[in-house]
Amino acid sequence: MAASPSAEIPFDFRLVHDGFASALVEDEDVDMEQYLLAYKELYKFFQLMGTVFSFVGSDVKAKIDILEDFSNSSDGQHFATVKSMIKYEMEQNLLKKKDYVSGSRTLLRLHRGLDFIKLFLQRVGELSDTDGTSSAGHEAYNATLAKHHPWIIRKGATVAMYALPTRKDLLIKVCGNNDECVQRALDVLPKMILAADEVYARTEQCYTENDLHGLP
Repeated sequence: MAASPSAEIPFDFRLVHDGFASALVEDEDVDMEQYLLAYKELYKFFQLMGTVFSFVGSDVKAKIDILEDFSNSSDGQHFATVKSMIKYEMEQNLLKKKDYVSGSRTLLRLHRGLDFIKLFLQRVGELSDTDGTSSAGHEAYNATLAKHHPWIIRKGATVAMYALPTRKDLLIKVCGNNDECVQRALDVLPKMILAADEVYARTEQCYTENDLHGLP
């Protein structure tokens, strides 16, 4: 039986879509406030998945908080977009400053996590309800985050993803037994992936142009 429309939904693909779509601003730039709003909603998904996604979600909240603190600081105007943040930190030589918590470095870690989660959810969208999602998790991880992780984390992530549920059970985690919610999630998922892809591509280009993919 479908849950009542008033039942609380802990995670909403629509909010992720809206955040990433709104983050796409002029000059091929990315608005940080909207990016972080979308990512905060994605963090709810990591929490729903529990320890299975701990390799990507364990310190996401701390990274979001760091970037929000920059945006709310007296220098906040420099952290309004991805391009302005990178430009400011490079021009002020902050990326090499000892004891400075870099916004560009912090965002890079979220950026890599986004690469994983958007590919995972894309693969999930291609499955049937009875299909397991562990193969989608392994494929997405090996294509993205694995290249940034040491062996011990790669091994732990590989083992953890065997515990991923079927697509149907994953959607129950997101929506409970609310059939309307499940259908809305499946309807908006392709649009969410497209918005996330464009945000990722713009951010990736910024780091490539400034040769910052190797930030320690």
